[in-house]
Amino acid sequence: MAAPVTPGPSASPAPVAPGDLSGGGSRGPPDPPPEPKQLPELIRLKRDGGRLSEADIRDFVRAVVDGSAQGAQIGAMLMAIRLRGMDLEETAALTRALAKSGQQLEWPEAWRPQLVDKHSTGGVGDKVSLVLAPALAACGCKVPMISGRGLGHTGGTLDKLESIPGFTVIQSPEQMQRLLERVGCCIVGQSKKLVPADGILYEARDVTATVDSLPLITASILSKKVVENLSALVVDVKFGGAAVFSSQAQARELAEVLVGVGASLGLRVAAALTAMDNPLGRSVGHTLEVEEALRCMDGAGPADLRDLVTRLGGVLLWLSGQAEAQDEGAARVAKALEDGSARDRFERMLAAQGVDPGLARALCSGTPAQRRQLLPGAREQEELHAPADGTPWLRVHLDAPALSGPQRRALQEALVLSDRAPFAASSPFADLVLPPPRPTSTHTQQ
Repeated sequence: MAAPVTPGPSASPAPVAPGDLSGGGSRGPPDPPPEPKQLPELIRLKRDGGRLSEADIRDFVRAVVDGSAQGAQIGAMLMAIRLRGMDLEETAALTRALAKSGQQLEWPEAWRPQLVDKHSTGGVGDKVSLVLAPALAACGCKVPMISGRGLGHTGGTLDKLESIPGFTVIQSPEQMQRLLERVGCCIVGQSKKLVPADGILYEARDVTATVDSLPLITASILSKKVVENLSALVVDVKFGGAAVFSSQAQARELAEVLVGVGASLGLRVAAALTAMDNPLGRSVGHTLEVEEALRCMDGAGPADLRDLVTRLGGVLLWLSGQAEAQDEGAARVAKALEDGSARDRFERMLAAQGVDPGLARALCSGTPAQRRQLLPGAREQEELHAPADGTPWLRVHLDAPALSGPQRRALQEALVLSDRAPFAASSPFADLVLPPPRPTSTHTQQ
């Protein structure tokens, strides 16, 4: 029978001073997270040139969404960001916070290589999205385009589409998936479920003179695209007298920020620099631009519009791996315009988003004159005549009173007559900023 074993004396642990966690024994509770800063403190920090942490930015965006941020506080923060700027990490954090303020879109895994989108910083007469989304769908892409309304002096894609009777821009994520299944594309607005924080800030930027802030533009654009779970995105960054940024250097700065932030978020972004010294195409105004977009989908329409549609589409097809080169992608988009397949997708999109199918069919199959009868128009039209021979050179559509004398003179001063032969307008496409190449895995053979 084994003898019992009696434990011997053991060394006593060294005493631990209160709050000292370096010794033995159980550790105390971890330090509590820092208290969130109050909104006035966050505003003051950025106003004075400080750097906002990711938690600071999340707290601000949360306050915007839950309504605890007053309108004056939102405006003050936007102005502080506009004046003091944000570095790349702050801008990425703001983009993530905006994207996470609502529901994320989820698609079948098989769609992943096909998911592409395009966004424009806004220009006068820019109706590219109306043409490009259905053209890409005709090329086999899935285009879940979340667009915006007019900002500053530029027209909004949603406003243009809503000039078509019945077109509904608010679609639930479930409706968007059905649209992509049936049509291949949709053009929708920000519902309360999708990026709601950006919708609030977007409106506030328009009335607080902060439209041209690079971090705010970047976060607004990319947050809507992050939730789309895209394979590739192209952003049309415009510069010139009719754009938000007047110089190509300013546009390039934004383009590089967009591409850089996109890469940090795992999104392949290319940014095209395009000139906006003149309106794009020949028509400006919601209904008129819809008519011109349809002419482009007839295989006709202005050369500068067609050029931009095909180039941007070519970039997307190449960037997403659906074309071997940009030129090959551009040729496929051009073919979709010429053979009517882009117009067919546009008709299907209209009907699926609330337009009466008969009206959608008549719009897409009718002549330009017939289309004009089907769409709402202004009550009055006024033509301005060239001083040389009296032929009309400009037609103004207006619901307001007739043009005043100063307005008429200002428009006439935009006309320049020359004895030289007519010349072809140059392409608005100036340059392209590409994302870094995808990392390639290396294998070592022994």
